[in-house]
Amino acid sequence: MLDKRSGSRLANLWDDARAEGMSGPELLVYRSNTLGSDKRVTNYGGGNTSSKVWQKDPLTGEDVEVLWVKGSGGDSASIKLDGFATLYMDKLRALKSLYRGVDHEDEMVGYLPHCTFNLNPRTASIDTPLHAFVPKACVDHMHPDAIIAIAAAKDSRAITKEVFGEAIGWLPWKRPGFELGLWLEKFCRENPDAKGVVLESHGLFTWGDTPKECYETTISVINQAIDWFERKSDGKAIFGGEVVKALDAPARRAIAAKLMPRIRGLISEKSHKLGHFDDQPAVLEFVNSKDLRPLAALGTSCPDHFLRTKIRPLVIEFDPARPDVDAVIARLADDIAAYRVGYQAYYDSCKHPDSPAIRDPNAVVYLMPGVGMFTFAGDKATARISGEFYVNAINVMRGASTVSSYVGLPAQEAFDIEYWQLEEAKLQRLPKPKALAGQIALVTGGAGGIGRATANRLLLEGACVVLADIDETALAGAHEELSKAYGKDFVRPVRIDVTSEDQVTSGFAETSVEFGGIDILVSNAGLASSAPIEETTLALWNKNMDILSTGYFLVSREAFRLFRAQKIGGNVVFVASKNGLAASPNAAAYCTAKAAEIHLARCLALEGAEAQIRVNVVNPDAVLRGSKIWTGEWKEQRAAAYKMSTDDLEEHYRSRSMLKRSVFPEDIAEAIYFFASDMSAKSTGNIVNVDAGNAQSFTR
Repeated sequence: MLDKRSGSRLANLWDDARAEGMSGPELLVYRSNTLGSDKRVTNYGGGNTSSKVWQKDPLTGEDVEVLWVKGSGGDSASIKLDGFATLYMDKLRALKSLYRGVDHEDEMVGYLPHCTFNLNPRTASIDTPLHAFVPKACVDHMHPDAIIAIAAAKDSRAITKEVFGEAIGWLPWKRPGFELGLWLEKFCRENPDAKGVVLESHGLFTWGDTPKECYETTISVINQAIDWFERKSDGKAIFGGEVVKALDAPARRAIAAKLMPRIRGLISEKSHKLGHFDDQPAVLEFVNSKDLRPLAALGTSCPDHFLRTKIRPLVIEFDPARPDVDAVIARLADDIAAYRVGYQAYYDSCKHPDSPAIRDPNAVVYLMPGVGMFTFAGDKATARISGEFYVNAINVMRGASTVSSYVGLPAQEAFDIEYWQLEEAKLQRLPKPKALAGQIALVTGGAGGIGRATANRLLLEGACVVLADIDETALAGAHEELSKAYGKDFVRPVRIDVTSEDQVTSGFAETSVEFGGIDILVSNAGLASSAPIEETTLALWNKNMDILSTGYFLVSREAFRLFRAQKIGGNVVFVASKNGLAASPNAAAYCTAKAAEIHLARCLALEGAEAQIRVNVVNPDAVLRGSKIWTGEWKEQRAAAYKMSTDDLEEHYRSRSMLKRSVFPEDIAEAIYFFASDMSAKSTGNIVNVDAGNAQSFTR
């Protein structure tokens, strides 16, 4: 039995009581989830598992052998039964008679659907033959950093022999596919006592007769490698030793806040990118080291790594002992342009006549000494995961370079996977991006009724949203609700008092670090007050002006600064009020402040147009449902102004409207989305009233 204690070694998490009574497919899910629960075993979406299970054929009623194997695109940690492809083993074996050799192996993928068992719609992955042809019931293919460090070492074959003896074999680099499946089968036949094999520059295959045996072999082999590396690297300088010191955490985040919007702007010409910042110890150890530049230039080895991170990162030259960030910004455009030129040269030198067209030539990973790592992709989850993959690559380089020499994949081999027709077909099957994919929105008053509805509408269209509010309890509730609905990658909370210049500045900086910049500002924070003019105190007047006028100015100014740093346009939507156009009794402070908002928006529309910054206004009226401002004195004050009960107020507003309809937060959110989206791409300085009709507030 493996050691069940926690620590630097992987724990054996197999629970016999939990596994008891599970079917073969259920045990496969359990095994996969357990393996995927520790990123030291395999990275997100990486590796695959399989079991060969005897089941009744739905056509003949006879027992047949079925391969259950992780389908294309799944993740081991979260995969369920419907994430596995199911194929007849006899048909998979029969494919060998159709195989025309390595020059034609890609055509074998087209035969896999013909092997489908029970009409399962899950697409079988390119690794299916690797599992099918291993003559064992259960097979794990994992990408542990400790094993890839062996696989990516210059003398990986000799190291594999030293670490594992005859128990684990070694195969040279071969792109995944039918041919590699035949290689694995041949190895197993010739080495019947072997429990697995290390694939050069790739990963680990292990197998067993039972799910538990297979799982425990996988964990044991990885622990063997971890133990060997710890013994061999003890006392040795990592990455040639540290040559610069990391800045402190606040300084690192401040630099990230300043740089990320500029990087984002330079790489978002064709489609907006989302950013992720990582300054964990493993990253800092690498970026501060002597060997940073030569190792980074070698590129990554494991195909899963460079498909997520590109073949190599961009190193941002920076001396943390003399932290001149402005100098970095001044040369950033040239550095990024040089990377594009290098990537174009890589494509041109490696392409084949039938290669897909060049994709985005910008770097995904940006490494900065003393600061950390920035990663950018089309969505936040991919940017984050790309960073996780590069940390995997760092771990691999650490291990391989400490005990041997690290070797990246040759450029041609890397290209042949990156621009593989099968990989291109997978990309073409991806769903079309949503309308606001790649966009970053900050919503002030984000925990209120209109704010939540707006965040929900923007998230529904693929935007990332920062919820800004002064009410921390309500903010936490809104964040939890929207994170559950859309995923943690898409939503961030930040406490901002819009009347505080420092809080506004820090809130936008936090937005830049979390997502890379900003595209949409929804200025919605508000309050309401009601009093006859002679009873309106200076404090009440100033409170309205501070929140509804000065607050809107402060957040707009900060948004404009970021928009101009990014140079990719921007979008501001003010949530004003019908009362900014139409006067109301006993509300002079509120109405005047709302009128100031509208005129501020007009001024900003004039200033921002040349930079493609659009500024528009939505004017709600009488949005009672879910509104925080209607839960306090405002409701009583407005009812008193109209000489009626608070219970009659909603009906009063409905009946006084021209359309005789109530206005809800979702109605305001729809108008905000219109201005935030390309549906209004040629509109700025405009006002949309969402008030069910009020002649006094007509804009013409």
